[in-house]
Formats: sequence, structure tokens, C-alpha cells
Amino acid sequence: MDTAEKSLNFIEHIIEDDLREGYSEDDLRFRFPPEPNGYLHVGHASSICLNFGLGLRYGAPVNLRFDDTNPTKEEQEYVDAIKRDVEWLGFRWENECYASDYFQQLYDWAVQLIKDGKAYVDSQTSEEMAEQKGTPTEPGVASPYRDRSVEENLRLFEDMKNGDFGEGEHVLRAKIDMASPNMLMRDPILYRVLHKAHHRTNTDWCIYPMYDWAHGQGDYIEQVSHSLCTLEFLPHRELYDWCLDQLVSEDKLRPKQREFARRNLSHTVVSKRKLLKLVEEGVVSGWDDPRMPTISGMRRRGYTPEAIRNFADTIGIAKRENVVDVSLLEFHVRDHLNKIAPRVMAVLDPLKVVITNYPEGEEEWLEAENNPEDESAGFRKVPFSREIYIEKDDFREEANRKFFRLKLGGEVRLKNGYIIKAESCTKDEEGNIIEVQCTYDPMSKSGSGTEESLRKVKGTLHWVSVKHAIATEVRMYDRLFNDPTPDAHKDKDFMEFVNPDSLNKVTGYLEPSLKDAVIGDRVQFQRLGYFNVDTDSTSDNLVFNRTVPLRDTWAKLEQKN
Repeated sequence: MDTAEKSLNFIEHIIEDDLREGYSEDDLRFRFPPEPNGYLHVGHASSICLNFGLGLRYGAPVNLRFDDTNPTKEEQEYVDAIKRDVEWLGFRWENECYASDYFQQLYDWAVQLIKDGKAYVDSQTSEEMAEQKGTPTEPGVASPYRDRSVEENLRLFEDMKNGDFGEGEHVLRAKIDMASPNMLMRDPILYRVLHKAHHRTNTDWCIYPMYDWAHGQGDYIEQVSHSLCTLEFLPHRELYDWCLDQLVSEDKLRPKQREFARRNLSHTVVSKRKLLKLVEEGVVSGWDDPRMPTISGMRRRGYTPEAIRNFADTIGIAKRENVVDVSLLEFHVRDHLNKIAPRVMAVLDPLKVVITNYPEGEEEWLEAENNPEDESAGFRKVPFSREIYIEKDDFREEANRKFFRLKLGGEVRLKNGYIIKAESCTKDEEGNIIEVQCTYDPMSKSGSGTEESLRKVKGTLHWVSVKHAIATEVRMYDRLFNDPTPDAHKDKDFMEFVNPDSLNKVTGYLEPSLKDAVIGDRVQFQRLGYFNVDTDSTSDNLVFNRTVPLRDTWAKLEQKN
């Protein structure tokens, strides 16, 4: 295929080298192999985009293979969520596979290892095995059960399979090298006893393969050409190759494991254990809470799959781990929403404005552009009346010359409407301004073509008609952690860095064009940010989430600090 050399990442260079050295493009096959023990997060999104992106680049199939070898943590709920997330990101897999599909084959191969003198049943405790494995600088010592006869090993292994032993009584270990400098090669465990029902095989099996035994063998069965893993699996590559050495035939392609670095995201954690703690302790409402870095959380918050794919493409892949600032992800979210999100008006902290010279009881419908970035988006009608809401922050009784919003004696333009002038204000007993009285220039209507309509004033405000406004719950989401690396502090728990202001709920007032909005709709509240309709919404009670503000407000905070 025609690939621009300068655009290739190091994984693609490996593939191109393989193609030059004998692979054909028909040999290429990739896979995304999640364990169904939790919801996918932003780190998985990068891996998904890498593997499926390679499939698209090379016209190669990509399998979705569930690494379901640990029934104590895996559930069908997670399988369904993972499939939903991959599809939502815009990718389609060639085959839906499961490590559990291969349990019988993996068992048969393990039996052959025993017959070949390359595996044995060990009856030590886990503590004894850990001790006899040695240290990185000292070789291990052989298990007292390492030289059991083939016949005894076969009998014990079959009894393990049949459920005759309790958990921890026996394991099957590969017989490799107890003096290897790579401790993973010091007779690693291949099988353990688990009396747990599996989400697919129920109680058919009482023994389950370890990841290192199932990983390469699954790749081999599926004829995956390039098995791409994160850097923590680099020490496992030697074991991956040893396992393949025991069964590869010359007429089949041998998979290659290659590693790339994680891209960690600032102001978040992605450890499933830590994410689960956030859920269990009620810091968030669930795995799909819009503050969570899970794909389902980002989807619920209003992120688009295009934005996540663009983010993954921008950060690329590398050989060294680093922390990517979450503001880059938020930039891509804004950039895409700017192109597709209709503009509407909403007021989240209302202050009533009475236009005293506008006829009481009258109303009119003004024309408003839906999206200046999209000519095909058309226009809508927005009602205007004597009483409107503006944001409290948009009015000051007194202000300096740099304040270009509404102030006593000053003028502003109402978006898509008229120029108004603040004449007076009303305060409550505590001195808080509760109403502003204004006059309007009836000849200044936007788009009317009059000379007054072309008159320039420095401030333009969004607003909604009080009579027509839709009251709704608006959830103002922010970053879940107020520290860039909340889980990198050795002397502190990551929970200490939870942002207490990561969620604030307010009552907002929306223009009536939003009354028919449905779950998932994304809009820009003009001058406020991008929002979407949450899954908690009903036809009678809309709930909006703030996806991202219009600008990166955290950048200014961090500069001050």
C-alpha cells in the first residue's frame, strides 16, 4: 500500500518492515483484547484507535477478543459495555472471540506440555512459591515437586480439572529456568483452581488458564499477526514466545508481540481498582458518571467519538510513557462540537430585566442562526417579550470602562434582538439586585436593515424570554481531581485530591426551541459552553450536562498557581 514514510509511527514501521521481509497484506490481522472486569476508559480508547486504525490503514481484519480467564472479576455486564463502547467509537470488529472459546484447546496443549516434560503440578503454597522463586539478583530454587513423574502430573492435573481439589492446593507450572534473569521465566503458573461460575462456561471448568498461557495461544489460534500491548507486558514477551515455541507449526503464521507506551491523562486516574473505589464510596454515581474517564462516562457527558479519535491520533503512540494534559482532549471536544452543535440561548444564573417601553402583553419571534459554522443548519425562531432573563454577572450597577456588559446608563445588544439601555434597578432588603429596568430602541432590531440596527455597541448578551423559558436542571461538571497526577503521590491517597466542585447543579432557563430535545442532543449554550441532554432526562423534565466550557478555564488557574 502507499503509506507516507514520514507519517508512520514506530508500530507501522515494524509492520512495513515485515511486509518487506515476506509478510503479505493478507497475513495482517490485529486484535483488541480487553478483560471484561470493568468499563473501558480513555487509555483503552487509545488502544482501540491504534488496533482498529491499523486495520483500516492496511485493510486488515481486527478481532475483538475478551480475555475472560478470571471468573472472580468478570461479568456479562462488562462484555456488553465494552462492545457498546467500541461500536460507539465507530469501529467494527471482524470476529467476536473469547479466551473461553479456547479452554479445551488450551487444556489439551497443557496436557501435551506435561507429556513433553515441560510442565508439572506444584503443590506448594503461594508463599512458598514466592520464596523459592528468588529475587531479581538471586536465582530461584527448584520446587520439591518439579520432578514429579509425567503420570503423576497428568493424574493430578486431570483431578484439578474435575474439581477434586480446593483453590490453592495445586497449580500447573511451566518447567523453564529457575535461574533466568527474567523472573517471569522461573516456572510461571499456567493454571490455577477456581471454583467460580464463569459468565459463559458456567461451572464447566474448575481450572482456568493464566493470562500468559491464554494470550499468545489465542493470538495463534486467531492468526493475529501483531499482538500490541502496553509497556508493562514487555517482560512477558519472552514468556509469550516460549509458549508459542511449544506449538507453532511451519504452515501457520507466528504472532509477534510488540509494546507501546501508555498515554496517561492528567487530572484523572484509570486504575480499575481506583475507579471502582470512586463508585463504591459514592464519589461518583456509577461507571458512566460524566466525570469518570470511562468511555461510557465521556459519552454521557457529551464527548463525541470523533473528538476522542482525533485526540488519540494527535497524541499518537510512543515508546516512553508520559502524561498528556486533559486540556488537549477538551480542545478536541470543543473543536468538533464547534462544528456540529446548534447554538441556543440559556441563562443559568438569572436576573430579571423589564423593558419598560415594550408593550405589555406583546411578543414577537426573532430569527436566529443555528450554527454559523454550518450554513446548512438554517435558522430558528426565538420569542422576545417585555420581561427577559440575563445572567447576573452581565449586569453591574457601577463598572469601569473595561466592563462591556450591561451597567446603569449603558447599552448592550441582545443577541439576535434589540439594543437595550439600563435605566434603574431594584434591590431586596439585603441589597441584592433582583431586577433591572431597561428601555429598548425599537429601530435597532438585528437584521432589520435600519440604520439603528447597524449601530455598534461593545457588548452583546444572551437572554431568554421569561414568559417562554423552560426551567431545567443543569449539571455543571468539572474535572474530578484538582491535581494533575492524583495517584502519583506516595505519601497521600488519591482520594485526597478529589475536586469538591466537580459537580454543581443549578436551575437553568432555556429558550423554547429546546422543549423537544432528546437524550444525547448536543448544543452550545451561547457564551457559556457546550451541553448535552443527559440520560436522566424525561419528556417532562430535561437534564443538561455541561460537556466543556467554551474556553479552558483551568489554564488560567494553573498559571496563577
